[in-house]
Amino acid sequence: MTETLGSTGEFGLIAAVTKGLSTGADVLVGPGDDAAVVAVPDGRMVITTDLLVEGRHFRQDWSSAYDVGRKAAAQNLADIMAMGARPTALVVGFGAPAELPTAWALELNQGLVDECELVDVSIVGGDTVQSDKIVVSVTAFGSLDGRPPVLRSGARPGDEVAYVGRLGWAEAGWAVLARGFRSPRAVVEAHRRPQPPYAEGPRAALAGASSLCDVSDGLVADLGHIAVASQVVIDIHTAALTVPEPLQAVAAATGADPLKFVLTGGEDHALVGTFEPADVPEGWTVIGSVAEGNEERPAGIVTVDGATYAAEAGHAHFRS
Repeated sequence: MTETLGSTGEFGLIAAVTKGLSTGADVLVGPGDDAAVVAVPDGRMVITTDLLVEGRHFRQDWSSAYDVGRKAAAQNLADIMAMGARPTALVVGFGAPAELPTAWALELNQGLVDECELVDVSIVGGDTVQSDKIVVSVTAFGSLDGRPPVLRSGARPGDEVAYVGRLGWAEAGWAVLARGFRSPRAVVEAHRRPQPPYAEGPRAALAGASSLCDVSDGLVADLGHIAVASQVVIDIHTAALTVPEPLQAVAAATGADPLKFVLTGGEDHALVGTFEPADVPEGWTVIGSVAEGNEERPAGIVTVDGATYAAEAGHAHFRS
């Protein structure tokens, strides 16, 4: 007989997912009390939270529970990175139907744990509740290690725009899965499990980044956040962008524009930022420039090769 969440119970599940959890040096009190205690050496803590909802952000026939766990942790850890901070701890909220097999929840937890281990982050607590659909809510905490945060509002005219990580892979994977296929495998796996360049956030901060943003909704859309917050014009130079072969293959098979994957695809959690030309870190790719706004190109917009981008800029929540 399959053990379900109904038969395991709330406290049985909590005991199972917290058994053997390791705690890092930043964790003073881990799971087991009413709340965890995490050290904040300089008095400041970076905090972010995200939700994954079954049917909206993942499907069980497309992704394993382990994949969902890796993705849920990654998208939050990437937001901490995008502030130039070092992630330190996670708390997890989990809602699911009572008939869901307990094994699914334990596999989800293992995915969360394994993604956190990539950056020496501890899971320090959370909550469980019965719900009609599976919902995973993750809140991540991070330390600036004495540095100021890198905000979206710091881009300056004359800066260069650069990125590190993958662009368009997860979107290409979604396009493949939506048509009932499972290849190219590389893009399908990218949709299931993003690979954020975790170390690059603090590295960019130390290099002097004037602004940073996690590319979760699409390059054009997320650079738009920087343009609005900084009140500048950002221009993307497509000649500097490359479209990897797997994305070209998907575009050819689906009739899509391969460059659109790169410009508007989200959920790869690449990191994009602005730098003085001499400060761009090694390994980052310069793909654009920052300028002042004027009557023809008002501040707060992103252009592509000098022109307004006519297609949708990326993902937007609550848009059908």
